[in-house]
Amino acid sequence: MEGVGWIALSSWLLVDGNMQEYNFERLEVWQKAVEFADNILALLDEIETTRKHYRLFEQMESACTSIPMNIAEGKGRYSRKEFKQFLYIARGSLFEVVTLLTIFQKRKWISAEKYNSLKDNSFQIGKMLSGLINSLK
Repeated sequence: MEGVGWIALSSWLLVDGNMQEYNFERLEVWQKAVEFADNILALLDEIETTRKHYRLFEQMESACTSIPMNIAEGKGRYSRKEFKQFLYIARGSLFEVVTLLTIFQKRKWISAEKYNSLKDNSFQIGKMLSGLINSLK
């Protein structure tokens, strides 16, 4: 940010006195988690079953959006310990999504190709979460 006057506050970043973004928005893991959640939500819109299992779909919506929301909420806390706890919760939600993806794939609601692509994304996010957790120790 060369040539730009900026000051980082506890949960947001100001550039030349104007709020530009929250600190959590700069985290690559948060960005990837938002994209992952968006991909999952788009997938849910495409799934056609003869008998909708609404509770599973609602749980998937909740779990996939919980990942970036917990990263953001943790970043807004005042201690590393609290941030780390929210990252653990985000990682748990990620594992929940992978479990539901596995069930969806077994029920043939999603293709093996889509499952593998989303699982690869989940591995990337999981590694990033673990790395961030370890950096806070």
